[in-house]
Amino acid sequence: MFSWPSDYDSCYTIDGVIIKEGIGLHSGEKTRVKISPYEKEGYYVSFADKPDDIFKLDQKLIGSTMLCTTVKFNGRNLYTIEHLLSSLAGCGLSYVHIEVEGKEIPLLDGSAIQWVKAFEEVGIKKVLTPKNFMQRIDKSKIFHKDSSVIALTPSKKITIISTISFSYKAIGSQTYIIDLNPKSYVEKIAPARTFGFKDQFQELRELGLIKGGSLDNALVCDDDKWINPPLRFNNEPIRHKILDLIGDLALVGLPKAQILVYKGSHSLNALLASSLIN
Repeated sequence: MFSWPSDYDSCYTIDGVIIKEGIGLHSGEKTRVKISPYEKEGYYVSFADKPDDIFKLDQKLIGSTMLCTTVKFNGRNLYTIEHLLSSLAGCGLSYVHIEVEGKEIPLLDGSAIQWVKAFEEVGIKKVLTPKNFMQRIDKSKIFHKDSSVIALTPSKKITIISTISFSYKAIGSQTYIIDLNPKSYVEKIAPARTFGFKDQFQELRELGLIKGGSLDNALVCDDDKWINPPLRFNNEPIRHKILDLIGDLALVGLPKAQILVYKGSHSLNALLASSLIN
C-alpha cells in the first residue's frame, strides 16, 4: 500500500508520466498538462507548441498575484500555478518537468487532491542526487500589507499557523495549525478547495476573471451559508489558504521555520518568498 513520507529529509520525484486535462479558472479555456520526472532539481516548464524551450520556474518570474499566481517567460504567461506547485512541494517532490498545452494550469476540483492521487498512481522515487528539500532559515522575517501579516521564525520543523477573518457568517474567523510534512499535507491540506463569494462573482467576471469557475471546482459562500455543501472539513477555507501558501513558497523551497499568517494572500506570500531567494 502506498504511503507518503513523514518528513522532508529526502527529495523525491514521480516515477512515471501524468497527464491531466481540465478548465482554467480564469480563462475558462480547456488546458492540458503533462508532468514527467526530470534530471535536474526544481520545476521546469515548457509549452506544447515549443517543446524544446524549457524554463526553470524561478521566483523572479512571478508576475501578477491577483487572485492567482502567474509566471512570465519570454512574453508568455502561465496562470494559476499555485495548486499544482503546492501539491508538488507539499508532497516533497522536485526534479519535475511540466509541459502545458494552453495558458493556465487546469483547476480540476479546486483543490490539490487530484494531483496527489495522480502522484500515488505512478508512484514516487528518491532522486539519485539528493538535496535537502527544506530551506534552512537563520533569522526571523515579517511583512505586512494593510491589515495582513506574515511572519517567519527559524525552527527545527515546518509549522504553519494561519488565521483568516471574513464578514461572511459561513466563514467568520478561522485558525488552523499544522506541523507540515508530506503525510500531513496529503491528509489535511490537499483536499481543501478554493472558495469564493456569490456577491463578488459578477464584478470578477466583468474584470475577465473566473470564467472557468463553477460549483464543481470552487466552494461558493452566500453570507451565512454555502451554496454547494457539504464541506470536506468544517474549516476548509483556512486549510485552502495554507494550500496556497505552500504553492507560493514552492519555488524558493519550503522554509524550516514557524510561519504565522494573518489574512494571507498571494501577494503577501510572494513578498515572503522573494525574501528567501538564496
